[in-house]
Amino acid sequence: MNWYEKLSKYFPVEEMKSKEHMEMLLEEKGDVYHKDEAKHHVMMFAEFDTFIFIDYVYVSNQSRGQGIGHQLMDKLKAKGKPIILEVEPIDYEDTDTEKRLHFYQKEGFKHARSIGYTRRSLATNELNEMEILYWSPDYETEEEIFEKMKKMYKNIHTYKDKELYGKSYEPVDKVLTFNEDRNDNIFDELDE
Repeated sequence: MNWYEKLSKYFPVEEMKSKEHMEMLLEEKGDVYHKDEAKHHVMMFAEFDTFIFIDYVYVSNQSRGQGIGHQLMDKLKAKGKPIILEVEPIDYEDTDTEKRLHFYQKEGFKHARSIGYTRRSLATNELNEMEILYWSPDYETEEEIFEKMKKMYKNIHTYKDKELYGKSYEPVDKVLTFNEDRNDNIFDELDE
């Protein structure tokens, strides 16, 4: 099974970029967009000057619990930049969502409560609500994380979207919102 098949079997269709999109990012934005792949994992990430965005992380079922995810996070943390990622809210019918959140919580990630993120899937046309998690060595504010997410969205998620999919994703200002009064913490649900 190749790297794309591994990712597409693990991630829901509404979260997946096309293989062509990822290959184009790797080829045309290879200075920013990277693939870290081995037999039991695939990680796709973008490294900008001031932050890292994790696009996808997959660790095979048979190798979970062996520290591979922790090693991947340590490799990124060693770069000394904030790390940002999108994660699904807890779905009690999908135990992986809860395990994923526990993993990132143990790795020291925080929930960017002020950032709202709702993107319409080009594959399903459904609205897909995600939460933003981040790890920061220098105590970034959520406003700074918000600005970095906007940069990532414009440079990675929507890169040549019309050319690749025949239509464009919604503009960044419609997808990402900042509201300091948004107080729900996704990690609180884990502790209940």
